[in-house]
Amino acid sequence: MTLSIIFTTLCLLCSVAAWNATAEVWQFTIMDQHGEPLDDAVVELVSLDTTQSHTGSTQQATIKQQSLNFVPFVSAVQVGTLIDFPNFDRTRHHVYSFSAAKVFEIQLYHDRPEEPIEFDTAGIVALGCNIHDYMEAYVYVSESPLVAVTDEQGQAHFTHLPAGDYQLTIWHPFQQHSLPPKQFRLTEHNKASSFRVDVTHRPKQPTPQRGFGS
Repeated sequence: MTLSIIFTTLCLLCSVAAWNATAEVWQFTIMDQHGEPLDDAVVELVSLDTTQSHTGSTQQATIKQQSLNFVPFVSAVQVGTLIDFPNFDRTRHHVYSFSAAKVFEIQLYHDRPEEPIEFDTAGIVALGCNIHDYMEAYVYVSESPLVAVTDEQGQAHFTHLPAGDYQLTIWHPFQQHSLPPKQFRLTEHNKASSFRVDVTHRPKQPTPQRGFGS
């Protein structure tokens, strides 16, 4: 490799690093009724700019069965995403959903199913296991690619959003009331916003019940 090629490569790497370091980040913090950070809340943004259009996703995601629970508890994907359901437990699981947005089942299996499941309709998909009744998880299927799940600090982050008007939807599996979408304007001056959701607190990862199916 010549010195000129090395120099050009280094310049490109530095440019990418600088671009990532200065990437604009919009932060949404979701709190519960007690002012505590709320994880597993979904934040969805839909641009109200009619010149912008979004097509379905061909991305892939993974929901594991591990320690007799689904991981993650809440997933947020765009319509068209393929989700794999690997089983890392020693016992077999029977994954299913009867939700309107997606009806499917993967009968008793070890390791990994033959094919991932395509989530092709927007909506909320509740997952269960026909062997372990306490196992549950949720998939928020969005028409918009601008969708994220809050972390343990109650934060969801978005990068490189154009300023303008958006429809903002917040959802949590334990919310006490349905939250209607609201119009939200993104500007250079409101890159950190917080919202409150009233929830019913209960364990999202119950202690595995030993016995049949364990």
